[in-house]
Amino acid sequence: MAHAAELTHARLVADELFQVRLPLPFALNHVNAYMLREPDGWTILDAGLHRPEICDLWEAAWQELGIAPSSVRRIVLTHMHPDHFGASGWLQQRTGAAVFMSPREREVAMQTWIEDLTEERRAAVAEYERRAGVHGEVATIIERQQDYLRSLTFPHPAELLILAPGETVALGGRHFRTIHAPGHADGQILFYDEANRLMLCGDQVLQRITPNIGFWPSTEPDPLGRYLASLAELSALTVDVALPGHHGVIHNWAERLAQLQVHHANRLEAMEAAAGEGATALEVSYAVFNYDRFSMHEVRFAVAEALAHLEHLVVLGRLERVEGAESRIYRSSEPRT
Repeated sequence: MAHAAELTHARLVADELFQVRLPLPFALNHVNAYMLREPDGWTILDAGLHRPEICDLWEAAWQELGIAPSSVRRIVLTHMHPDHFGASGWLQQRTGAAVFMSPREREVAMQTWIEDLTEERRAAVAEYERRAGVHGEVATIIERQQDYLRSLTFPHPAELLILAPGETVALGGRHFRTIHAPGHADGQILFYDEANRLMLCGDQVLQRITPNIGFWPSTEPDPLGRYLASLAELSALTVDVALPGHHGVIHNWAERLAQLQVHHANRLEAMEAAAGEGATALEVSYAVFNYDRFSMHEVRFAVAEALAHLEHLVVLGRLERVEGAESRIYRSSEPRT
């Protein structure tokens, strides 16, 4: 293996733990995956999309670290989003390793990527668009992007094994507690090594950007409420180093959690004001976000994030939801006594 200072494809970020930065064809142009050295091989955490350049980068990282693909024993996925799940089937074919996910993320991955549910999937997306007030060009963008993203998840793993939240697992010579961290994804799992104050935090906490908290066709109720509750729980943990799914290593854990909480408080105020006396999720997203600078991929996130915030405002009693034949409207609630 090359000396740590000479590594170009794999970066040493903790003892026996390497970060592999994989390219993405989006505005967010990378995802961080990790390799943890085991006594008898390696564990991979998250996979990237299945694209030729990502496969090439995995091969280069293995060569740089001086390992054979067959020495990869496990592939662990924090959640089912395509930039984390996509290349897992290829990795399994290349290494022979088992793929692990949380029960909820396995369920959503099966429904979204793996099972042949084309008609059911399209019907769910169409109903989602109707309720959000999405039509025309934006509807076409959402549908095309969904099909495109699914194409980047083939081949799928032959089997997805379960890693349940709350378990203690040995990864890379450390003992990690698996933590259910919903909001960004219903069943996302993080890994906390209390002895070393180390967190593998997936997309729950990111340094330079705020994770997308979106309401999608398969999302469980009130994702933003569950996300904010998760941040409160995570703030009780002592973390010196957090290794996220995007951007740089986090050394200011408590401060970053507080910043994310403030961000969403401000975003809730903006969404509430935009809803006013009545607006669809699409109309609110137009008012809050700058669509002129969005790629097609980002349009989906804008609508989903608006929905998540509006639904949480309904839970808080600050807005009410009105179902119509053509769309769902959110509007200011009557004053409460």
